[in-house]
Amino acid sequence: MTRRRLRPDELELWRKVTEKAERLDAGAAMKQALEVTRVDPPKPRVVPRFETLPKPAGAKGQPVITRDVLRPVAERLSNAQVQMDRKAFDQMRRGKLKPEARIDLHGMTLDHAHPALTRFILSSQASGRRLVLVITGKGKARDEGGPIPVRFGVLRHQVPQWLTMAPLSQAVLQITPANIRHGGTGAYYVYLRKRR
Repeated sequence: MTRRRLRPDELELWRKVTEKAERLDAGAAMKQALEVTRVDPPKPRVVPRFETLPKPAGAKGQPVITRDVLRPVAERLSNAQVQMDRKAFDQMRRGKLKPEARIDLHGMTLDHAHPALTRFILSSQASGRRLVLVITGKGKARDEGGPIPVRFGVLRHQVPQWLTMAPLSQAVLQITPANIRHGGTGAYYVYLRKRR
């Protein structure tokens, strides 16, 4: 491939450029290119503290369960405000009242247990039952090593939450851990409201 010769106007332009250009010192240019500007380390981010809301006082007729996940479910339920007749509540906790129906969720997954519990509670209330037993089981004693840690007794912790959310909250008056004769910490007594 042959080189093309510059035209006279291009040669004149090149001459003007070279007259005004200054020769660079290669060492100084390299030093300037390698010079690192000092950068201050980033300031640590201040994370705001979270404030917790006061515990709900419990509107009359509403089951009260705090969402404090650090305390065991049984302890949270025992500290909940009593919404039903105190004498009947004490008898229920001692296992003196016999549940009129029961559902065993033991071994079910969360996606099967939730609809089964919803059907059971709503149909029990529709049938006029007042005291039912919900068996959750005590849960596995070990974590299976998945990427997300699993709580000991997932159903045991989740069932009280489901019972305090719609549509079940309108049917439930009181939740308490069952007496040892009805399953102990692996079951709950659920006292239902009278059907209107």
